[in-house]
Amino acid sequence: MAFRKKPFIFVGLFAFLATWQVQASVEVSMEDRKEEYIGGKAEIQCRYTFSGVTDVVIIQWFVIQKNGGSRTRIYYTDGPQTVVDNGTGFTGRINVTRFTTSRDAEGPGPSEAILLTVEDVHLEDEGDFICQVNGMVAGINEGKTQLRVFESPEPPVIEGVHTGINADTQEPSKIAVCKARNGYPKPNITWYQNLTTLQTTASQVVITEQVTQESSGLFTVQSELHFKVSKKDKDTKFYCEVSFFVPGAVKMTESNTVNITVFYPTEKVWLRKESPDGLVKEGDTVKIRCLSDGYPPPPFTFRRKDKEDEDLPGNLDLLLLTNVSRADSGMYQCFSLDVDTFEEKVGELDLQVHHLDKAVVLLDDPVVEQGDSVTATCNAQSSLENWTAWFKDGVEVSVGHILVLQNATFNSTGEYICEVTVPSLPGLQTNGSISITVRGVPEIRDQEVTAIQGMVKKSVNLSCEALGYPKPNITWSGPGAQDWREVLKRETENSAHSVVTFTVTSDLTAICNAANDIGTSTKFFNIKAIPSTTASPKVTVTMSPYPKKVKKEGSGVIIAVIIICILLLAILGSVLYFLYKKGKLPCGRSGKQTISSEKSSKDDIIMEMKSEKSEEAVLLQGVNGEKKFPNDQ
Repeated sequence: MAFRKKPFIFVGLFAFLATWQVQASVEVSMEDRKEEYIGGKAEIQCRYTFSGVTDVVIIQWFVIQKNGGSRTRIYYTDGPQTVVDNGTGFTGRINVTRFTTSRDAEGPGPSEAILLTVEDVHLEDEGDFICQVNGMVAGINEGKTQLRVFESPEPPVIEGVHTGINADTQEPSKIAVCKARNGYPKPNITWYQNLTTLQTTASQVVITEQVTQESSGLFTVQSELHFKVSKKDKDTKFYCEVSFFVPGAVKMTESNTVNITVFYPTEKVWLRKESPDGLVKEGDTVKIRCLSDGYPPPPFTFRRKDKEDEDLPGNLDLLLLTNVSRADSGMYQCFSLDVDTFEEKVGELDLQVHHLDKAVVLLDDPVVEQGDSVTATCNAQSSLENWTAWFKDGVEVSVGHILVLQNATFNSTGEYICEVTVPSLPGLQTNGSISITVRGVPEIRDQEVTAIQGMVKKSVNLSCEALGYPKPNITWSGPGAQDWREVLKRETENSAHSVVTFTVTSDLTAICNAANDIGTSTKFFNIKAIPSTTASPKVTVTMSPYPKKVKKEGSGVIIAVIIICILLLAILGSVLYFLYKKGKLPCGRSGKQTISSEKSSKDDIIMEMKSEKSEEAVLLQGVNGEKKFPNDQ
């Protein structure tokens, strides 16, 4: 009986499972692509949803590597049991986390997720990561995410050719090599001339590329640029740009720039004066450089056009002329020879060395009579327009090459210097000089009569100075001249100066005589003698009955005088009071009384007492300060 029941049980279970399978299903969703740097951490999420209820869920992770490997399982879980497969290359580098996500309102059932984390991503990890979900009666489904790994290449290194490139070469010449190392995926190299992108063209640009995959799996790219150069490319800058993929973007890095040395033939040669700036004068050092538009510069030869058979001693492209003179003026030439075509190029420079001859000064007669006119000339030959000025004692007195002095005086005597300069060429100058002497009767300075006061028995100095030519001779005359003594005597070619001293005894007139062969000039000194005295002046002090209030002054001397006067008044009052008490002093009612003290020194001191009111109102102040009226006497 039991045996009969078992087939019915299996038939019923099969029918139940068939009915559940129709009603339940599983959906799996994953990102299409995941990108990560080598050495980074990749997180791959697998979301799955059941349309019904299931008790058992089996999840497995598989990897199909990009290098064409087979499908390999790396992880398994059925709930209670979790297995990380060994020997797959991911052992020890993966972690799996299972969690419930928010439920989709329109979804048929609960949503769960499982997160696969790959630590320290390797280049070999690139490939497809497959998440398989088995819901048993709900069925099996799987999703896939492609993992892409990246490695930025090292900065590009560029190396240009070190040899010169001939512009006459018909084929493109090697310019530079650019290398980008250890990148993944393969980086790309682009070439630039200045800011212009270069692309391969059959006759002008040739770019070759070599790609090497290192043992690490990373790529090294080397690009070589060939370019047909011309003369205009001598200043061109070349560089390369490396572009490479990174997670979610494309980056670019530029190399340094390189320039190339272009050889091109000389077509033109010219000379340039480098120093001095501006015009050249005698005595200068002149630097002349020969230049060409070819590279490398050809060898140069220097010559004077008027001496074509004589080479000048130049140093490469430089000709140095030291301490030049007017004889060095002329046309200078520079020759270059093209060793390939034997064609000679010539450059020329006309050098003018300017000069200024020594000044020639002419004067009719260096000695001129007082009041006459004198004329002098100053000339200097020059290759440029010059300017002449005359100076006496450092002061400019005339402009132009002719000097005219009208109505000559003794002040006109002296040395005159003419300076000749070239305004357009500073430093080019010369000078000459003449001496002019004015002849005439001596002229005494300050010839007016001089009045002098001198104390008797005191010394007085008299000074007399005269100009003239021939040289004047100074003598003194007057009463008592034999007692005079000359303390200073100074003479020049056209002047004399004398100072005498004497003791004053009385009024007198002294005479200074300045004479030469032409005439004599005189000057008078009236000296008035002042008697000396030793008597001291008298000082008179007038006192009033009542001492007046003295206004306070700012001077300490006035205050001291006032105090002394008050003390004298007090002493005088005491004496008067004492004599009055003894009856030895008569007292009158009118007039004034004068009391003269004994002379105690050289000076006489006279003190007066004046009455300013009537005698009834006279009050005498005693020593003790009490007042006395007339009826009390």
